[in-house]
Amino acid sequence: MLSLSHYLILSAILFSISVLGIFMNRKNVIIILMSIELMLLAVNTNFVAFSHYLHDTAGQVFVFFILTVAAAEAAIGLAILVVLFRNLRTINVQDLDHLKG
Repeated sequence: MLSLSHYLILSAILFSISVLGIFMNRKNVIIILMSIELMLLAVNTNFVAFSHYLHDTAGQVFVFFILTVAAAEAAIGLAILVVLFRNLRTINVQDLDHLKG
């Protein structure tokens, strides 16, 4: 049977992988967005684990709101990337350092 510590260890591993993904790869915007999504998944795992352990549904309600924000963030982020790629023909972060108003 899985205990709370198993879920917390899994969440810590997911969170550290996402932090490494952000700091190790600063060139590709898509990988940075995927790392942010993985970070939100780690937080959601914590909320669900504590919600189940404490027999309270508040954690699951927070997960619902986090998932809606993550879906909106992914949709808007990918839309911005498509527009940037159409205009600049690159999604390299180092090439996106200058913006025109």
